[in-house]
Amino acid sequence: MNAQTRTIRALTARDALRQVRVEMGEDAVILSNRRVGDHVEIVAAAPAALAQLEQGGKNEEKENVSQLVKEIRRLQSDLQGKLVSMATPTVHATKKGKIQRSMVRMGFSSALTEQILDQMPEQAGLSWVTQVLERNLRSLRGDEVIVGGGGVFALVGPTGVGKTTTIAKLAARAVVRYGANRVGLVTTDSYRVGAHEQLRVYGRILGVPVHTVKDGADLKTTLNGLRDKHLVLVDTMGMGQRDGRVQEQNDQLDTLGVRRLLLLNATCNLHTLEDVVRVYRTPNVLGCIPTKLDEALAMGGVLDVAIRHRLPLCYVANGQRVPEDLREANLMALLQATFNSLEMVGYNITLPLEFSLENGGMSHA
Repeated sequence: MNAQTRTIRALTARDALRQVRVEMGEDAVILSNRRVGDHVEIVAAAPAALAQLEQGGKNEEKENVSQLVKEIRRLQSDLQGKLVSMATPTVHATKKGKIQRSMVRMGFSSALTEQILDQMPEQAGLSWVTQVLERNLRSLRGDEVIVGGGGVFALVGPTGVGKTTTIAKLAARAVVRYGANRVGLVTTDSYRVGAHEQLRVYGRILGVPVHTVKDGADLKTTLNGLRDKHLVLVDTMGMGQRDGRVQEQNDQLDTLGVRRLLLLNATCNLHTLEDVVRVYRTPNVLGCIPTKLDEALAMGGVLDVAIRHRLPLCYVANGQRVPEDLREANLMALLQATFNSLEMVGYNITLPLEFSLENGGMSHA
């Protein structure tokens, strides 16, 4: 490489062009560009190089040399335009960047965010994103499938996620519809005195006896004795997702064919929620119930794992009151609340409604 050409490397095309202009002037000729690892490499020539080329050669070759210079100039202009286009973010790219940062703040994973935004049409915005998210979330009508359909359901999840309170809320719904004599309550949490005592308090209020079991054989016997009940709800022992007893509990409930609802703490970060779903999820887990919505800043993490694990949302719990603070999951309402929650913590994000969902999305057939 002679003294009148330079090789410039930078992290972005914009930075490389800026460096070319600073070191070689506005009229520098871009001879080539390529990506080298994480950098952009540009080979540029000083304007004097072309001037020499125009004047060089024998007299009879000058015309051919002039044509060559013109072609180089044209190619250089085209290349310069492409580089400037690469270096200057478009309105669409800027809009996507803002949405991406907002979604990550809400707790969504980078992988899911990028997968959605890669498909976003230029004219679309946040409204399109929320509609794509809604299309890919699943819901299960809890009042129809659980309270109305009846059967045996165990509520599972880590300690402190709200299983006992949620069971009381579900039992209250069933008692109102079918009567106390058609509802059964069972607890397998004999380790914590406070846990089954709390459920017994709720049981007395509802007029429903609470049965305490110690092991799998005891649970089987108890469930056989409650076969005449329309709905039986089982309160399981709260265990951290890394506790080896979780797998034992999964096996025990699977052996008895007990369907489960997984409770997810909406205040937890994405990595914790991912770990919980990975450990507690089995084919007998029908769906999930996000809890503690009243304490969470955003629902992004819960919605993210629900989408990626194709885990239907049955209810959402947003407080301790029984039975008021439990409602069936309204997907769009949850998304609206998640995006609007950023305003409350100073992110100033709103939902423009002028865009509609176009083809694509990422729905799973």
